[in-house]
Amino acid sequence: MVKIGILTTSDRASKGIYEDLGGAEIKRILDEWLVSEHEYFYEVISDDFESIKSNLIKFCDEFGCDLVVTTGGTGPAPRDVTPEATVAVCDKILPGFGELMRSESLKFVPTAILSRQTAGVRGKSLIINLPGQPKAIKECLEPIFPAVPYCIDLIGGAYIITDESKMKIFRPKKK
Repeated sequence: MVKIGILTTSDRASKGIYEDLGGAEIKRILDEWLVSEHEYFYEVISDDFESIKSNLIKFCDEFGCDLVVTTGGTGPAPRDVTPEATVAVCDKILPGFGELMRSESLKFVPTAILSRQTAGVRGKSLIINLPGQPKAIKECLEPIFPAVPYCIDLIGGAYIITDESKMKIFRPKKK
């Protein structure tokens, strides 16, 4: 069973001012791609550094999530602190994820350079920061996901299988 955490960081969505479309989009995309049996752990919280940290730790350490995907809080605004909270809880940072997401996003919008997504490893969990806009979520998740299952293999997480007609992943050939 693959355990996936979805953490939406948004002051307004956490207060019910508007619906969390980002978290729903992540779930929709992953449900389309994944063949492996999987379950979700989902929270919508405010853009608060300590709350983000404690929820990331809960998803990784208590729930044992193999993959934790955040949405929101990756821009330059004062309340955007998701990357800082991610770095604070990770054992290792994987900057290539953020670099690729920004590179791909620049094909769609010039403001992609303002995004600060990152990724890292905490224990046996891979944490990936995504933007908050549903359209941008798919644009960022598509180019990086081929590497996600193998990364989770390397850190000792669950074995992820995808529908290869929808999401082709990469694993090195065994010798």
